[in-house]
Amino acid sequence: MQSSSRPARVAVVGATGYGGAELLRHLLFHPHVEVVRLVAKDHIGARIDDVHLSLAGSCDLRVEDLEPEDAVAGVDLVFLGLPHRVSAPVVARYADLGVKVIDLAGDYRLADAATYARYYEAVHPHPERLGTFAYGLPELFRDEIRGARLVSSPGCFATLATLCLAPFAGAALVAGRVQMCAMTGSSGSGANPTLGTHHPLRAGTLRPYKPLGHQHTPEIVQNLRRSGGGDVALDFVPVSAPLVRGILATCFFEVDADADQARLDHVLRDAYNGEPLIRLVAGRLPQTGAVAGSMSVELAVTCGEDVRDGRRPVVVHGAIDNLVKGGAGQAVQSMNLVLGVDELTGLSAPGLWP
Repeated sequence: MQSSSRPARVAVVGATGYGGAELLRHLLFHPHVEVVRLVAKDHIGARIDDVHLSLAGSCDLRVEDLEPEDAVAGVDLVFLGLPHRVSAPVVARYADLGVKVIDLAGDYRLADAATYARYYEAVHPHPERLGTFAYGLPELFRDEIRGARLVSSPGCFATLATLCLAPFAGAALVAGRVQMCAMTGSSGSGANPTLGTHHPLRAGTLRPYKPLGHQHTPEIVQNLRRSGGGDVALDFVPVSAPLVRGILATCFFEVDADADQARLDHVLRDAYNGEPLIRLVAGRLPQTGAVAGSMSVELAVTCGEDVRDGRRPVVVHGAIDNLVKGGAGQAVQSMNLVLGVDELTGLSAPGLWP
């Protein structure tokens, strides 16, 4: 547990991106944290509140371009919000310095180097380190995170898909192939626009991308197998949606005909009983507007009535804010567990409405 005599001293690497902005929105007002250093490769020398305008008056730290050894001087914990593939060697350097590390990129989420190479299209520079990071999804792996020194924070799609499907995997109701379509906001593509991600080009359209090949696919499968899903496989189609924040997922699978709506509702309630961030909605279905800006997760399940060959269809619906529960907010949730403070410290505010 972090000493009560002083707050944990924290550095943010990749502070100028959207993930960095969201980290700072939570960390700057956290009672157990002092943000002491901001590191990035752009906006060098600028005050961070001139980069992230919403932080005006909240932080006068300037952005620095530092080597890891200098970035962690006097620091207890570092967040790294770097692009995947770029992150892998940098994270390894920080890990070797003995500081606590929470990595928001995807390079240390998977346990298998060959799977990483297939989905990230690169040979992992440190395959010996795979499987050595706690996986930062507290609702499933809280004990693993608590007190860990190295945490790999989940992907946004992987967070929501896992929370949607893990209860049913654990109840032996998910087996074989699962299908998922999930729509996501433009902020998930980062602060530097490309022709495929620039918001003016996506604001009036829906566009699928990386069908059946998104890098979060093996992460989701890995989580479901750890949850009891056996030899489950996932067919995943992500869709670029005309909104800034949010992910809406619909997950499809089949169950035996004797599994009805009441049983599926019970599985979901039993799995998340006492979980403060999980909202099992009734009378409506999950929507991104209800969770925007918050750590909340909305979930619901629909069991179909049409039985064919002894099987009936099931759809699990879910919504999160991709930058908060799907990103930086969840990393702060893991930090709280690592530091031994209340898990939801600094994270309990409701979202934005409208």
